[in-house]
Amino acid sequence: MTSGTSCDQPSRSLISTSLATPALRADRWLSVLDLARKWSGTNSADIKSCLSSSLNKLDDLERFFAYPGSQLLERLRTCLTDDDNKAFLRLAQRISTTIISRKYHRDASAWTTDDHDDEPLNRLPQAITHLKNIPYFEVLSVVPHAPSRWPVIQEEARGVRRPEDDFIYQPVIVGNAQDALTAILLNPDLGAVVLYEGFSAQSPADNPLLAVFQSIIDFTTIGDDETLVLQVAQAIKKIRPELDLYLLSDRNIEALAGKPESRFFNRIFYQMEEPLELHLSILEGIRNRYRTPFFDNLKRYAQRPIATFHALPIARGKSVFTSNWISDMGEFYGPNLFLAESSATTGGLDSLLEPTGNIKDAQAMAAQAFGADHAFFVTNGTSTSNKMVLQALLAPGDIVILDRNCHKSHHYGCVLAGALPYYVEAFPLVEYSMYGGVPLSTIKQALLTLKAQGDLERVKMVDLTNCTFDGHVYDTRRVMEECLAIKPDLIFLWDEAWFGFAHWSPLLRQRTAMGAAAALTEALAQPAAQKAWDEQVGILGQNPDDATLLNTRLVPDPRAVRLRVYQTNSVHKSMSALRQGSIVLVKDVDFEHVESQFHEAVFTHASTSPNLQIIASLDVARRQMQLEGYGLVSNALQIALEIRKQVNNHPLISKYFRVLNSAEMIPEAYRKSGMADYNDPSTSWDKALQSIKDDEFLLDPTRMTLSCGAAGFDGTTFKNILADKFNIQLNKTSRNSVLLQSNINNTRSDIALLIRVLVDIATDIDKKILDNDEIYLKSLENRVHQLVDDLPELPNFSRFDDRYREQPSAKTLHGDIRRAFYDAYKESECEYVALDSAEIDQRLQSGPTLVSANFVIPYPPGFPIMVPGQVITQAIVDFMRKLDVKEIHGFNKALGLKLLKRTEKKENS
Repeated sequence: MTSGTSCDQPSRSLISTSLATPALRADRWLSVLDLARKWSGTNSADIKSCLSSSLNKLDDLERFFAYPGSQLLERLRTCLTDDDNKAFLRLAQRISTTIISRKYHRDASAWTTDDHDDEPLNRLPQAITHLKNIPYFEVLSVVPHAPSRWPVIQEEARGVRRPEDDFIYQPVIVGNAQDALTAILLNPDLGAVVLYEGFSAQSPADNPLLAVFQSIIDFTTIGDDETLVLQVAQAIKKIRPELDLYLLSDRNIEALAGKPESRFFNRIFYQMEEPLELHLSILEGIRNRYRTPFFDNLKRYAQRPIATFHALPIARGKSVFTSNWISDMGEFYGPNLFLAESSATTGGLDSLLEPTGNIKDAQAMAAQAFGADHAFFVTNGTSTSNKMVLQALLAPGDIVILDRNCHKSHHYGCVLAGALPYYVEAFPLVEYSMYGGVPLSTIKQALLTLKAQGDLERVKMVDLTNCTFDGHVYDTRRVMEECLAIKPDLIFLWDEAWFGFAHWSPLLRQRTAMGAAAALTEALAQPAAQKAWDEQVGILGQNPDDATLLNTRLVPDPRAVRLRVYQTNSVHKSMSALRQGSIVLVKDVDFEHVESQFHEAVFTHASTSPNLQIIASLDVARRQMQLEGYGLVSNALQIALEIRKQVNNHPLISKYFRVLNSAEMIPEAYRKSGMADYNDPSTSWDKALQSIKDDEFLLDPTRMTLSCGAAGFDGTTFKNILADKFNIQLNKTSRNSVLLQSNINNTRSDIALLIRVLVDIATDIDKKILDNDEIYLKSLENRVHQLVDDLPELPNFSRFDDRYREQPSAKTLHGDIRRAFYDAYKESECEYVALDSAEIDQRLQSGPTLVSANFVIPYPPGFPIMVPGQVITQAIVDFMRKLDVKEIHGFNKALGLKLLKRTEKKENS
């Protein structure tokens, strides 16, 4: 083998492969392109051998895609056989760049050979080849026929296409169930699947990729053809629920259509008696998802000549475009923004507060897309979504188990509802000045403590953030199962502001609220659920003690469970919606009993003049995710995994910067699998699968905590450097880190920019160190020590002051935050004490007790270290004194801490 030549494919860990499967294809094509360039320069026989091996490996993937097709691939092989390295390079370059740019979606010339034959390969209908923007997708056909007949089936599919079709698709054919599931994992372009009854179960070749989905379909237990086709349909829906399914059967399809399992199919046909009807059904299925009821009507509204006599001068844009002073605003935004503005809810529009038309329709489509029973659009952010849910479901005196480090909207929601928060603590990550998630044992302990106190019936809700700002993802199903085993009618509010995209990742979906609720609903309906409960009672007895309950993996009584799950998503944070676009998703078996009060909460918080463009963007974001979300999310995951690998393996960058891995962000106690890093090639399938399925916490791959303390930068300073000098924007920081987020908007070019910038910064630090400037070296050493070693302990919630507790002597922590909040409105009952004053130190020793009058939220890190009515402790004061951030919500440095007055002396310990 020539020195420097290797046939090795790009290395990937098993867990990263399973999270971002479509990226496999791009990696292999880029590897072929790299070898083709080397071959073009040297004509080495060794490189040619590597290319032959790489093309053989590509065959394992390309059979699951329509492009480039068999003839283009055969042309590539011919170039290799003929030793035409120049032609091979040209064609390899063209195919690989076309795949990465997805040019074949919109340009028929991408499918032709270099010779531009009169008959294009895999030809598109001549009447529409000139239309570059017709949406393109692919259809998977799973057939029982021999591979020699597959080209005929493809031609039959193309033969029914018509010039007036509003979408265009290409067929992909496989012959067994394993290949069908592999195709839907690898090919993000698939929009529909046609199952021809009679296909086989297993592929001749072993496919380790499917091991990750063994819990969905077990090929060893499959019986007759009818069972197989139904099992495959169910598996496809669990992996990619957005796909349309069609069945072609030669059985008694009337009887099959009457079975409950037939719900998986959009339509059932009697074999191929109606090929045109199948074609039209496929297009109709795509059309249904493509439809955006509100956005479509808004576009039509903007095209109509309308005179407005309502209070919105900007509507129609006349005051803008005819102005001598603000016409540049019209030039900047364009006319459609103004033509599509109105304060009316008639004439093709609808009311967000009382939808009866296209908004109602759009919300129903969103609910179906996200796997919910109901969906509600919100145009003023998830802060409002959270407050809506809390106010709708909680009443004064109700107790809610609440993550103390959640977004402030949850705390304010308790104030509005008059609910009593029982704060539970997340595990601390002191070395990074941040918190993780709340351990399940902590949540169970809170419920059991309240039960012992006689207050369990007052507990209405468990309210948690999934995933956290820093990427900690709960095992949502387990949390709900174990909590429901203690109190079977609990309501769950999962704030998934940052995690909405996860629905379109088959592995991350199971950790979303709606994904877990669907799985739990299905599981509780099975006989095994009742058996598990009966066995648990037999082992634990009817009244097990708290220690036993705390240390047992509990299962709920399926007869008693009332599954009530709410999920809030900031659609604008991870999908293509305008800022403030949010959604509330509901899967609540008792929603009919709270629907009226939920609407009251909507009336309370929603504007009577909602932004129509935000509503439209929510509609469009749903369309995009249903039609291409799987591929977009896979790309976002691939971007994140590549950033992690490039930063942590770079010899220069890694001296000063590091993307923290799972082992650093999640304590070992919550990672039973032992999985430490997404990019660890040595991770076994068992460990990868156990991590996703069973670990108490999983790290969202798209949220990358970049440690910058070793470079001497605090998070805020480094964020400003990236923005001001390098045009790289990010949001969240901690004392010694910044948070990088990948989303459906990012590209490989963004990775290159980030790596180049980090190299420049690291090079500059290296140069200053080599210059041996003693002042700089001493300053850097001190700064690194402050940021990496001398970190303040993270204070826990202390307790509510006795006057805001119903039973001051009880062990329970809930308190009347609303009364404390409004007590602070009385200036005569408040006082201010400077943070650095001796008075604070004296009062911490001898009283009177320091009681916070308001929320105090340092940003970063962004969690409330004080809430109204909370007793201020030495740990809290020490933490605040060590903070070096400028932005502390609720704290006026000039005045000091705002306190609710106390007069009694502190009792001696």
